[in-house]
Amino acid sequence: MSKDEDYPSSNGGAEASPRSLLERLSQALLGEPSNRRELVHVLRDAKSRDLITSDALDMIEGVMHVSEMQVRDIMVPRAQMDVVDKNQKPEEYLPTVIETAHSRFPMVDGDKDKVVGILLAKDLLSYFSRKIQGDESHFDMSDILRPAVFVPESKRLNVLLREFRASRNHMAIVVDEYGGVAGLVTIEDVLEQIVGEIEDEHDVEEEDIAIMQRNDGAYVVKALIPLEEFNDHFKTNYSDEAVDTVGGMVLTALGHVPQRGEKTVIGGYEFEVLRADSRRVHLLKVIPVADQLQQATK
Repeated sequence: MSKDEDYPSSNGGAEASPRSLLERLSQALLGEPSNRRELVHVLRDAKSRDLITSDALDMIEGVMHVSEMQVRDIMVPRAQMDVVDKNQKPEEYLPTVIETAHSRFPMVDGDKDKVVGILLAKDLLSYFSRKIQGDESHFDMSDILRPAVFVPESKRLNVLLREFRASRNHMAIVVDEYGGVAGLVTIEDVLEQIVGEIEDEHDVEEEDIAIMQRNDGAYVVKALIPLEEFNDHFKTNYSDEAVDTVGGMVLTALGHVPQRGEKTVIGGYEFEVLRADSRRVHLLKVIPVADQLQQATK
């Protein structure tokens, strides 16, 4: 056998095509996934055969979804941001810090569009320690204020997570296309897309934020909101005889547990899945069909 026969040519000649064809045939025979949807199907099949656990499957799907999601999909809207004002003394906004129990707060200069930094609640200890000792003369709030990080609404979550890890920041201020503050996002918000809800002793299920309107006119709706509450808000008349929640209605319409990005139109509204795992839907985007048609014709 000649040297050329021992080592296949790598110069892109005639020998490359049979090898490429062989690879394609092998992929078809072995049933290897050729796209993300097929990969998810393989993973769910592995879970059904107890090769991986439900929690492992949910986290793998979460990692895949994070690469597709944008900051606007999970951010805390501007109207619901808890902030502190630099023009106030710490004693004045201390009740807000205690009541909300956040570890970080955007500090503003009178207006939410003027974020001057991030205040860590634990850093207030130095101020009150000095006050107890009667020494406040040399305390400057700017000395303990952390710089604010600004990100656009369109930033991908996987990119943001990588930047959070590199910079060791835990919070970013989200800005819209005009430079105004649209909301905020934390590293916890991103991680929850992978591992599910991270709750602590301060977390409560607030019904008043089950429906949030975005700057583009769309609504972000928790899938577990009762249909009765959804009907009251949107002036719709979806029946709750067969299902109790909006997520249940969407699952029934689709006929299966959907993946992120799947859409369905029900009674004049388009429902898009923003977050779901292998068992249920978590978050939906809701757009009136009339509004969507108007945007499409622009």
